[in-house]
Amino acid sequence: MEGLLDFVLRDILTRSGGIDRCVSEFIRVTNTLLPARSFERIVPELLNGGRTFAGVPVRPQLLGSDPSCLADNAAVLASLGPFGVDLNFGCPAKVVNRHGGGAALLEDPELLTRIMGAVRRAVPTHMPVSAKMRLGLHDDLRAEECALALEAGGAQELVVHARTKADAYRPPAYWERIADIRAVVKIPVIANGEIWSVADALRCRELSGCDALMLGRGMVTDPGLALAIARATRDSGQGTDHRVDAKPQITWHGLQPLIADFWKLVRTRLDRKKQAGRLKQWLNFLRQRYPQAEAAYLELRSVTDPLEIDRWMAAQALGIKRVTRDA
Repeated sequence: MEGLLDFVLRDILTRSGGIDRCVSEFIRVTNTLLPARSFERIVPELLNGGRTFAGVPVRPQLLGSDPSCLADNAAVLASLGPFGVDLNFGCPAKVVNRHGGGAALLEDPELLTRIMGAVRRAVPTHMPVSAKMRLGLHDDLRAEECALALEAGGAQELVVHARTKADAYRPPAYWERIADIRAVVKIPVIANGEIWSVADALRCRELSGCDALMLGRGMVTDPGLALAIARATRDSGQGTDHRVDAKPQITWHGLQPLIADFWKLVRTRLDRKKQAGRLKQWLNFLRQRYPQAEAAYLELRSVTDPLEIDRWMAAQALGIKRVTRDA
């Protein structure tokens, strides 16, 4: 998710547990061969054996529409040792679609096959190549056709965001349509879209019959969601009477070290002008689940000076120490 789930937030969220693999935000490929440093700038985990510092593998994602150019860039990327290469056929952004990328490609299944085939041939056979798609551009009438086209090109795994480009991010997500896609392809299918809670995850699995789940905004909002889903899935598989808890898996108190570490990474790795905005962006998501995040967001909403946030962070840490000592 461009502008949100970058390497900083991947680092922090993978510390919470329950995440098997990450996919990077897309790396835009136009008509040039990108140097290694361009891939490493967006996916610095490539300099850490392809993993976040918590040890979770990261699969970089490419976005483009030219089979040959994508293949050449995929070969460069593969030489950097990632845990596979992913292709984006789902981005709903107007500027991307206007240039024939992302979800716009779902109007041309034959091109999907050519792109996937070119990238598959350019990447070593031991390295997985996967794809992410939406149900379609304006409607979902060709969803199965597109999935089959990607499989025919050599995709070894398919993530399906269960909405069309026209649906954008408006609920609901049509998880039952993933089941239709899963019925016609032989590769693993991963469900994505509108998974905000354990209850959503269990319902999505039931309706889609998916092999796994991909979390996006739900994980940003509730950093313990993946771990909670993993536990709920394990319990249901063992016949345990699992009660879906509406409370976050990680308490606000337990989240404080992650927020503090997030801010340290932002301060050291991002441009100063973007630092305050990145913290407020995450707090804006967190306040959907944590009342304390609502208070923090309102307190910092007009703050733009990172030094002022440094002081705020120090005060928060001091308050936590006092509460812990009193307890």
